[in-house]
Amino acid sequence: MIYIASPFFNDDEREALSYVESTLRKRGFEIFSPREHEVRDKEAGSQEWCRKVFELDRDAIDRCDTLVVIYHGNYSDSGTAWECGYAHGKGKRIVAVQLGNDANLMIHESVSANISLKELETYDFNEMPEKKYTGISF
Repeated sequence: MIYIASPFFNDDEREALSYVESTLRKRGFEIFSPREHEVRDKEAGSQEWCRKVFELDRDAIDRCDTLVVIYHGNYSDSGTAWECGYAHGKGKRIVAVQLGNDANLMIHESVSANISLKELETYDFNEMPEKKYTGISF
């Protein structure tokens, strides 16, 4: 299973996430996208809701084989960065789909490959070829 780590707070983020979800499904992958597993039986923002969302997403990362992080550069939100770091700490395979031009070295050094949205259509998730980020990172 592939876990998709991504913010989905604005139209651009939701558009990129929809593209990644659709592309991976068309390729036959089972995916877990947190926005498709929203907690609706608790009041949003409540302590119970927060705990349930956290456990649901953390447990899905524990079960996944690979994490795909949709990385919007240094703008990326803290939840997405946490998901990527947690997956790295658990020894999961990670692929970053790079959007934008800036980068944080902690994200790029923790992933196996840095690819574009277009490259996602053909990237070999079985072999997981390494592709290092070649831009400037801080």
